[in-house]
Amino acid sequence: MIVEDDPTNARVAERVLSRMAGHEVTILEDGDEVLRRCASGDFDAVVMDVSLVNTQVEGEAVDGVRLTRNLDERCSDRRPPVILMTAHAMRGDRIRLLEESGAEEYIAKPIINHQELVDRVAEVLQT
Repeated sequence: MIVEDDPTNARVAERVLSRMAGHEVTILEDGDEVLRRCASGDFDAVVMDVSLVNTQVEGEAVDGVRLTRNLDERCSDRRPPVILMTAHAMRGDRIRLLEESGAEEYIAKPIINHQELVDRVAEVLQT
């Protein structure tokens, strides 16, 4: 699953994962739907944008960090590994965002090195 509210970024990530790695990909931006689908165990991994501008859970705006924490709380026994995807690629952001969110991995946007995204997904699927 890709949780991304920017259509261009969502399409790039979807094409990379489906064409290069053969993954079946679903793109969502509705936070309530993300939580429902994860609770059902439908997904093996989530690529989560950090700066979700249009995403809400129960009517309240959430970013990718908070949505990932919600996944921990609501889907703890079935929560798939999460890869944060962010344009916030400053020194120290990786560690801070992983700690704040509880996500397993991190990748910077824009995704220029497509193989890096494929590799990150493969890594979290092996854990």
